Amino acid sequence: MGNCLACGSTVETVLDFGKMPIANGFLHEEDFPDEFFHHLQICFCPDCSMVQIAEPVDPVMQYHENYAYFASTSSRMRTHFNAAAIQIRSLLKHRADPFIVEIGSNDGIMLQRFAKDGVRHLGVEPSQNVANEAVRNGVSTQCSFFDESTATEILRKHGPADAIYGANVVTHIPDIHSVMAAVEILLEDDGYFILEDPYLGDVLEKTAYDQFYDEHVFYFCLSSLQNLLGKHGMTIVDVEPQQVHGGSMRYFAMKKAKPSTYRLETLQRREKDLGLSQAATFRGLNDRISASKDQLVTILSNLNRERKRVVGYGATAKSSIVTNFCGIGPDLIEFISDTTPIKQNKFSPGTHIPVKPYDAFVEDYPDYAVLFAWNHCGEILAKEELFLKQGGRFITFVPDVRILEYPGSAND
Repeated sequence: MGNCLACGSTVETVLDFGKMPIANGFLHEEDFPDEFFHHLQICFCPDCSMVQIAEPVDPVMQYHENYAYFASTSSRMRTHFNAAAIQIRSLLKHRADPFIVEIGSNDGIMLQRFAKDGVRHLGVEPSQNVANEAVRNGVSTQCSFFDESTATEILRKHGPADAIYGANVVTHIPDIHSVMAAVEILLEDDGYFILEDPYLGDVLEKTAYDQFYDEHVFYFCLSSLQNLLGKHGMTIVDVEPQQVHGGSMRYFAMKKAKPSTYRLETLQRREKDLGLSQAATFRGLNDRISASKDQLVTILSNLNRERKRVVGYGATAKSSIVTNFCGIGPDLIEFISDTTPIKQNKFSPGTHIPVKPYDAFVEDYPDYAVLFAWNHCGEILAKEELFLKQGGRFITFVPDVRILEYPGSAND
């Protein structure tokens, strides 16, 4: 047993996924011999309720000049982050010259609106390639990790931040107290710290085990995040559920407490009902995860015997967890289609399934496609109506394993 990265107490291992590669580590064939693997175990802290990875991977191995995720490739994410920018502007509407800082700003997808409106802003992004893309998009960006020294430098150059925003990034940082201390340094006394990440309650309810991978060091719920922020003089003043990434939560924290909101109280009751402060809740996930794995492998094995063509849809980080945990390789999935250029003509981490451009999917439709990007299901089903109309079928595994057909088909 190890110690909790949030509070230092002894943690308990509740889930074990075995040997795993870097989930976003798409690679060329010549890189196979040197591919890095780690042991993916998920732990629970009985003292502060934090769910976390047992042994985090060095962030330098994950966030670099070849980082494979560009948020702007999804129209849904563009809409989501534009709405987030509008919300932040509304929170700061009475401030004369607001300054907004984003942690892990990726390709500048959220800050573009502030850049276009001439609002003071700064993105802090550790991956050089996506940081360069943000700069090309007109977004002020600093390529570095967000820690105390970075916050001190920003404060000296720009003054305090009226809002610090982080989407799907704070849970990625093993040295979580360094991040929180940096927020303390940079945030205005009446400023907002706004963070959103995949919500642990949704992971649990949907058996979304593919959310457990190396980049996600922590899995927040309200109670665990309250405990963490409290150590740094901050309080959660409101929450707002989000539909992206399979179910996320946006948390609003401040140095000064405010009266509790209805949404905050509702979430507290939900977490009590789900048992998110009990290790047994997460140990109980094991049977559901194993059942999901068995069902998916059975479907793919049967289709393989029937000589049906099966491909993957979306070379996501989550797809790496599913393929490696389930032992799904190129014998069961011909290739994975993806629209991200940096992933194309490479191979998936660990299982080495070829990753091909989206054109390969459209030009020669398969019989079935495994919907690895299930969190974009609505957007994808609308986009691929022709595939479905022509008899193609999607296989999904969250919240359960099933086959999706075009409405009104003979087997509906």
